Amino acid sequence: MNGLRTILLLSALTALFMALGYTLGGAGGAMMALAFAALMNLFTFWNADRIVLKMHDAHEVDARTAPQFHAIVAGLAARAGLPMPRVYLIDSPHPNAFATGRNPANAAVAATTGLLAILDREEVAAVMAHELAHVKNRDTLIMTMTATIAGAISFLANFGLFFRGGDNRGNALAMILAVIVAPFAAMIVQMAISRTREYSADRGGAEISGNPRALASALAKLAGGAARIPNPVTARNPAAAALYIVPGGSDSLFSTHPDTGNRIAALHAIADEMGLSSPPPVATASGMTAVPPSRRKSSALDPHGRRR
Repeated sequence: MNGLRTILLLSALTALFMALGYTLGGAGGAMMALAFAALMNLFTFWNADRIVLKMHDAHEVDARTAPQFHAIVAGLAARAGLPMPRVYLIDSPHPNAFATGRNPANAAVAATTGLLAILDREEVAAVMAHELAHVKNRDTLIMTMTATIAGAISFLANFGLFFRGGDNRGNALAMILAVIVAPFAAMIVQMAISRTREYSADRGGAEISGNPRALASALAKLAGGAARIPNPVTARNPAAAALYIVPGGSDSLFSTHPDTGNRIAALHAIADEMGLSSPPPVATASGMTAVPPSRRKSSALDPHGRRR
């Protein structure tokens, strides 16, 4: 069902792009918009991960430079039956994480140093399990392509402010459609994809980590921290908000993510379904290692992914 919904939503975005092209340039404009959308999708397919990681100035880490963080991701990837993704850290106090890549074989996961500073080890594992669920569901490519097309629609609509067609296509009604309706509709479609995928990734992450309550706890901490600490990347490119585990602002009708409180409630319901009364062990590269609640504070990672 999620796959069919995504195909329909991506088709709707492409149709909006073509409709906007027709409004501004007739049949020729529609064909140009379709060709441009196809080229954007092709370029994004091959370069999405590099674009996103460079945008965040992320640096790759390994078992030597961030042993604990890397081991958590390795253990979770093995448990999920996924190839080991590339692992990145972002030197930023803004607490967040995301996954990118065109498929599981070419995936990357990233977390900020701000995230590692406020989450304990179980919570870090739960967050990375959520990101690996996005990889497993092949959400990363879809979300990047959707954000690209939605951004292009907004760009073309802004261009429409200065466009006047020779056959009177620049009338007031057409300009309202081009400048207001199309970007708004594109934003709604983008939000619909993101919100659907976040719920699915929360459940998938809970199943991979076996610890839905840790993910619920992490979401509460991250939402509070992301709301307080600005994110320079989304300040420059608001479409990037759809990539993160939390949006980095207050929840609203126009948020790319579901309400955090609703996600937390759903995760607690999943924990009840799984019959969990206390947090289970955390996945590591060497297997499952139990961390008693009394030791959680000391099991946190430093900004370089090492045990404190």
